[in-house]
Amino acid sequence: VVGPGLGGSAVAYFLQQHFGPQVQLDVYEQGGVGGRLATVTVNKQQYESRAASIHALSLHMQDFVKTLGLRQRREVPGKSAVFSGEHFVLEETDWYLLNLFRLWWHYGISFLRLQMWVEEVMEKFMRIYKYQAHGYAFSSLEELLRSLGGEAFVNMTQRSVAEALLEVGVTQRFVDDVIAAVLRSSYGQSVLVPAFAGAMSLAGAQGSTWAVEGGNKLVCSGLLKLTKANIIHGRVTGVSLHSSDGRAQYQVHYTSSEGHGSAFYDMVVVTTALHPSRSNFSFQNFEPPIDNFPGTFQPSVTSVVHGYLNSSYFGFPDPKLFPFASILTTDTPALFFNAMDNICPVNVSAAFRRKQPQEAAVWRVLSQQPLDKQQLKTLFRSYYSVQVTEWQSHPRYDSTKSLPPIVLHENLFYLSGVEWVASSMEMIAVAAKNVALLAYNRWYQDLEKIDQKDLMHKVKTEL
Repeated sequence: VVGPGLGGSAVAYFLQQHFGPQVQLDVYEQGGVGGRLATVTVNKQQYESRAASIHALSLHMQDFVKTLGLRQRREVPGKSAVFSGEHFVLEETDWYLLNLFRLWWHYGISFLRLQMWVEEVMEKFMRIYKYQAHGYAFSSLEELLRSLGGEAFVNMTQRSVAEALLEVGVTQRFVDDVIAAVLRSSYGQSVLVPAFAGAMSLAGAQGSTWAVEGGNKLVCSGLLKLTKANIIHGRVTGVSLHSSDGRAQYQVHYTSSEGHGSAFYDMVVVTTALHPSRSNFSFQNFEPPIDNFPGTFQPSVTSVVHGYLNSSYFGFPDPKLFPFASILTTDTPALFFNAMDNICPVNVSAAFRRKQPQEAAVWRVLSQQPLDKQQLKTLFRSYYSVQVTEWQSHPRYDSTKSLPPIVLHENLFYLSGVEWVASSMEMIAVAAKNVALLAYNRWYQDLEKIDQKDLMHKVKTEL
């Protein structure tokens, strides 16, 4: 398994589940277990620096937490608002009915139409858990989507979320104010992201979410520990194909602190991104050749700032009166950040309380470029520390129209392509389970369990 992030650790766990405890697993990692699930330390406390919240319907993630004896982190409530650069276009209150009334007053029944649309997508998506519980797998992302929602789901990866929502009667104003703010916060992109990726992000924004007590990265280290996988500290540079007794053998080449090395495998799962901007991976002796896939990644900057918020910038001269813990933004050219939130540490004790708005707090600011001193001064009256993480977060959804393959060769699989359908922790876990089932079914030639049509009917008869 190449890559120790959530995809790598989840696929190692699922492979062992299906092939049995005798399977020998090597996991190659270059920069520490956890991948993008990382934390930063401020004042001896750890905070999530990246992928932070998990949707309530994320069944695989829930299962991991339960299996590993981890706990869901206690949620500390806080209100959100959408900022246009000049004023707040939407503000959350403590009263649920008042929030509903405000949405209705500003946007008519758009939010109800949005909810119905998201619920319909999620209801169909949830079928995947039933299929996987019965051992069914899919050899391409298109087949997986077709089995859940027919051709309509495949089309949702080709058209924008704005187009899909306007079609079901959501107003342009609602799209500009609310949908744009959610997508800027989750993907750092506009309402032109594909409808399927948009639906998954919007489901996370309107449903209840949770995180892992002690940090989400504990899921990765826990799964790897559970599988007793052999961790090889090295950067994989390529895979070459050899043949032994008529069966494909894959030689994985890597560099480590001890120099160059290589090892042979019956099966390889690549969980790092095979796109030119993210990889310098090479595949040798494959016919037809395996190339890098088209598409680029969205640059993303996370600044974790310990300081005093400049509430005046947001129209609150008295910092004591600033009521929001989370600020989303509309797609306004003058705005230099996508979202910011007052974050809690990864360990939340029963006595923990959020800092008052006039106190120094830890804020996570998401932007596309590193913030300069002037921009930091705009957002904060003063600050003690700034920790910046630059990374290529999610696919740039407008950079390609094609979905990457899952099967690169006989027993060579690619997991991270699923992010081009939608990018979230649960999507990666679903893809990991699919790759493990696909590898198992192909190895034992159980073709009845791959790419089957009319699966809902089949599963009902099996039940």
